[in-house]
Amino acid sequence: MDVAILAHEKFPDLAKTATGVLRYGDRNVVAVIDRDRAGERVKDHLAGDVRDAPIVAGMDEVPAADALLIGISPIGGGFEESWRGDVRAALERGCDVISGLHYFLADDEEFAALAAEYGADLWDVRKPPEDLSVAEGIAGEVDAEVVLTVGTDCSVGKMTATMELARAAREAGHDACVIPTGQTGIMIEGWGNPVDRVVSDFTAGAVEEMVVERGGEYDYLFVEGQGSIVHPAYSAVTCGILHGAAPDLLVLCHEAGREAIHGYESFELPPISEYVDLYESLAAPVAPAPVVAGTLNTAGLEEGAAGEAIAAYEAELDAPATDPIRRDAADLLEAVL
Repeated sequence: MDVAILAHEKFPDLAKTATGVLRYGDRNVVAVIDRDRAGERVKDHLAGDVRDAPIVAGMDEVPAADALLIGISPIGGGFEESWRGDVRAALERGCDVISGLHYFLADDEEFAALAAEYGADLWDVRKPPEDLSVAEGIAGEVDAEVVLTVGTDCSVGKMTATMELARAAREAGHDACVIPTGQTGIMIEGWGNPVDRVVSDFTAGAVEEMVVERGGEYDYLFVEGQGSIVHPAYSAVTCGILHGAAPDLLVLCHEAGREAIHGYESFELPPISEYVDLYESLAAPVAPAPVVAGTLNTAGLEEGAAGEAIAAYEAELDAPATDPIRRDAADLLEAVL
């Protein structure tokens, strides 16, 4: 499938869905739409193993495509009206539209009418299935080893760490599966439960269902974490995933230099050692799980400073750590597996 990715004014730093699909998805990306970066290319901004594509100002500059994928999600998951023209243009070309917003495009009268008129599909990735229920407390019974990524904050690299560790495990010859819990993971893997949209009573059950479904098919399950246990808005989903997945091991993800919660800057981040205690003590009553490794996003640092930051993070964490994009996730695989 050929897709264009909408990332107006956010690419790459605040367009984690766009960067995730570019780095890990199997769709052919024909263009990224960002009016502020028009004329540039993806590889001007993203390092490592990532799909390259031109960056254009609008849908009218996109070559032939099968779908438009909305690659950004503001806090709260709302729809920006400045995107409407591009979504409208995509539908009028018969392109499907894939969205990870909390705002469901299928409920938008204009978009629904255009999709019906031009034979396009609207896939609201964050719309959960209707048959979810509470957890039974059985995820810990699966044969697979369950590894959960947890974070010091939102947008510190949990999805990236999950994908990189699963990729490294497969390359090492292990049967490994990603358990997608957010819109980006679902877009990449093509399945999953969007736990931040699930009724709170069913959050743990939504994760447990996926772990049980895949637990007999793979040796290792890498569960995509969400939010942070100290986040004033999103801690509930973090706890739901932690208890629903009943993980065997935890990997703590952090961004170098971050000192306050993104979007909630009056809340300072606790020390790394405090995060370890918080996650391990919260997991213990349901399924004891130690923090065995960490990942550090060092994208904003030069190589020398990045190495120093990783070493400092390892010391604070008292466990192996790396930047899986700048370096190699295989470095962590022994500690994790």
